[in-house]
Amino acid sequence: MASDDPAAPPGIGGVVAVVVTWNRRELLTRCLDAVLGQTHRPSRVVIVDNASDDGTAALLADLYAALPGVQIVRTIENIGGAGGFALGLEFALGGAGDTAWLLDDDTVPTAGALQALVGARTAYRTLTGTTPVLVASRAVWTDGRDHPMNTPRPKPGASADEATAAAAVGCIPIRTASFVSILVDLDRTREVGLPEAGFFLWNDDFEFTARLVRGHRAVYCPGSTVVHETKKFGGADADPGPRFHLEVRNKVWTFGRSRGLSAPEKVLYGGATARRWARTIMRSTDRSTLIRGLGQGLRAGLSGGPRPTSVVLTEALGPDPAVGSLQPRPPQPRREDGFAVLMSVYAGDRADFFEAAFRSVTADQTVPPDQVVLVIDGPLPQALNSRIEEVVAATQVPVTLVRLPVNGGLGPALRAGLAHSEHELVARMDADDVSLPTRFEVQVPMVRGGLDLVGSALLEFEDDPQVISRRRAVHTDPAQIQTGARFRQTLNHPSVVFRASAVEAAGGYQDLPSLEDYLLFARMIHAGARVGNVAEPLVLYRVGAGSYARRGGLRLLRSELALQREFRRTGFTTRLQMMRNLVIRGGYRVAPEGLRKAGYGTFFARRDRGSGRG
Repeated sequence: MASDDPAAPPGIGGVVAVVVTWNRRELLTRCLDAVLGQTHRPSRVVIVDNASDDGTAALLADLYAALPGVQIVRTIENIGGAGGFALGLEFALGGAGDTAWLLDDDTVPTAGALQALVGARTAYRTLTGTTPVLVASRAVWTDGRDHPMNTPRPKPGASADEATAAAAVGCIPIRTASFVSILVDLDRTREVGLPEAGFFLWNDDFEFTARLVRGHRAVYCPGSTVVHETKKFGGADADPGPRFHLEVRNKVWTFGRSRGLSAPEKVLYGGATARRWARTIMRSTDRSTLIRGLGQGLRAGLSGGPRPTSVVLTEALGPDPAVGSLQPRPPQPRREDGFAVLMSVYAGDRADFFEAAFRSVTADQTVPPDQVVLVIDGPLPQALNSRIEEVVAATQVPVTLVRLPVNGGLGPALRAGLAHSEHELVARMDADDVSLPTRFEVQVPMVRGGLDLVGSALLEFEDDPQVISRRRAVHTDPAQIQTGARFRQTLNHPSVVFRASAVEAAGGYQDLPSLEDYLLFARMIHAGARVGNVAEPLVLYRVGAGSYARRGGLRLLRSELALQREFRRTGFTTRLQMMRNLVIRGGYRVAPEGLRKAGYGTFFARRDRGSGRG
């Protein structure tokens, strides 16, 4: 990782500073000059201008845009601090660097602030063998007093070992922190996701850092000092005025929906929050406004959840050609001859896996495609981006690149990519699997012969495609495919070839994490699509580390519940079938990983025996 500090150890030195601003030109200048003047200078600086209308855009263009390592991202609407930091982190994840330094635009770091954060992180790792996923600065007000708004509380229930290790490097264990000045681990950020952009303002940092730190370690580093130049000196219980409803709504979302806090922590922090709200209302000179805000926030928090971060960021960037256009492609007649391959790649994909997957559907096929639509789902690490450029330049197959400015997930990415297919017949391919050479020779004629959707059996592998761990068999009788879909996915998504018109007639790919394929295929079956499967395995499917963990958890349980509600709403399942699915499939999602893996293996072993295929 690049670093301007030659003494920075490998894996620690690549820091991306992220500054979010809105209508604070003078404060922003002091903040950025201090960031760029650090003794340990960041390798990159991402500045998110939240649609400022006070001349900030001109200021940034004149003074900072041409500086090396500085990237300016301007939104077309104000998406609040929550959206701004989510967007900044998305761009930080797309390039070199293993940590991000998050700062508000009214924060002025002292010259050694970042060096102290990096030093504490390095020292803690050297001492314990564990790297803290978050290191927070000491925030003071303009008169030098500790700022009560940004002073993290010691972690409740921290073990003696945690306290001793933190003290040995001059730090204190903490559980959460604010975005005023924190150094966060980008690998961990990839695991837990971005801040909730739908929060807009307040508690986005609390929810995100709770999620980031859960099960890991974080420390407060008093040796790293920043000046938080707020207009007034005050803490979290200062009178918030008409915006109190945002504080209430976002806390309700955090305690009710976020996976950042355990049940005991929700009780602890929830009780503290209720006491603080009561104290704030009692001290207020305008209690009626706060009471109305309390009711408004409770209603909003209990009636629904925040808008998806991917949607907020996509709308905020708009069709800016500098970051990629999200405008739909004008409808054009698709060609009946030939076929296209639809792939999506994102920052978490490996360059070598992608290259092998791409080669397997192009040069290695006995019948190669006539087009590859490759969706770049958000910013990519430089190594992956360079490999993609090399692969695209070397192939004989025409490639259509569809670049999305932010990572929105597989469903939205495939929906965007499908709009760019020049062919009616489209084959799906994941960026880490391997298609066998005769795949398209077998499947494409079946679709040309009258089917709308054709899948195949899979061979699963973990690291080496030559070492098969399991065969995932399929039903080939259309009636069994259709009937079985009421309970489980009967077509393996990484193996399918389909008619684009049939997919679009069923509503296309939707944003339903990990279950977008099941929802689409069920809709197609319900609409009368003609389906089939090839008994012969035509794809080698990678099941690496974490594969079974990703098949469960609260996030996937929410997708499962949404899926079953949609099935019932459209009449695809009966009420009894829905109840069965919720009990069995919902139970599978929340079962321990070991039990989930054993149940999955037993299920497919039984299917293999039942179909008469080894």
